[in-house]
Amino acid sequence: MDFSLKYKIFIIYRMNYMDWLQIVLDTDANKVETISEELFALGAVSVTLQDGENQPLYEPPLNTTPLWKRTQVVGLFEGNIDSVELLNQLETVLIPLPPYRIEELEDKEWTRVWMDDFHPMQFGKRVWICPSWQAPPNPQAVNIFLDPGLAFGTGTHPTTALCLEWLDQQKDLVCKTLIDYGCGSGILAMTAVKLGAAQVWAVDNDPQALLATQENAIKNQLETAISPILPEQLPHQKVDGILANILATPLIELATTFATHLKVNAPLVLSGILTEQTDEIVAAYQSYFTITEIAVRDDWVRIVAQKI
Repeated sequence: MDFSLKYKIFIIYRMNYMDWLQIVLDTDANKVETISEELFALGAVSVTLQDGENQPLYEPPLNTTPLWKRTQVVGLFEGNIDSVELLNQLETVLIPLPPYRIEELEDKEWTRVWMDDFHPMQFGKRVWICPSWQAPPNPQAVNIFLDPGLAFGTGTHPTTALCLEWLDQQKDLVCKTLIDYGCGSGILAMTAVKLGAAQVWAVDNDPQALLATQENAIKNQLETAISPILPEQLPHQKVDGILANILATPLIELATTFATHLKVNAPLVLSGILTEQTDEIVAAYQSYFTITEIAVRDDWVRIVAQKI
């Protein structure tokens, strides 16, 4: 199995009702692959990576897997492993052995812990994102039932929250046709439909995202109004609005595409932008759009524009 796939493995179903031991090794980015391979060779059921010194990673170059300069490599082992023997083996293959710590994970039903951490969230005055296993706090609100899963988008990230709040502010979505570009979980598409939109083209280049959007639309009984499609399948027709919560580089590349698909005076909502990228995005869009609003939250930006 390719290393880039192996270190992302996280087998949650095997974690139910078992004791676990994990070893956390602090290392440099250039040693991560070697350490990860050795942990797998010694019986780790998963190896994950995490930031070793609070260094943010934002938008990586295409086809790259960026790592923190100081990275923690976390190997997860079944609890019955001999920790002394494990350390002896690591000292043999990793010379010198990086700084480390060993932690015992208590027996828990980890799926339940995960579920308990996700609670209903309100966005604006009307919109609630609710896990499917909980009753919505306000049954009369616009409730979207959504569980964390294969695709990005539960409302917890500022970029998604900014888009949800924009949708909540809209009073004229009834019978409109929209595009949710970079749909992820389908959270924005579903919210738009529940707020009155007649049709949303949910676009993503990740098949897992399209599957997640389809499943979430069915869960919310919105499947007839939401069409998950790849970018090349987008119909050649003008729509009443576009939301694109992706990243700065693809947003710049898509400026002409969005202008082509929008009706005159229709709104465009761009998110997934860092504050320092704002001017670059505005420059890319000002030939086609009038910028009407820039909102900032936690170093992330939402730009609202109107098609000229």
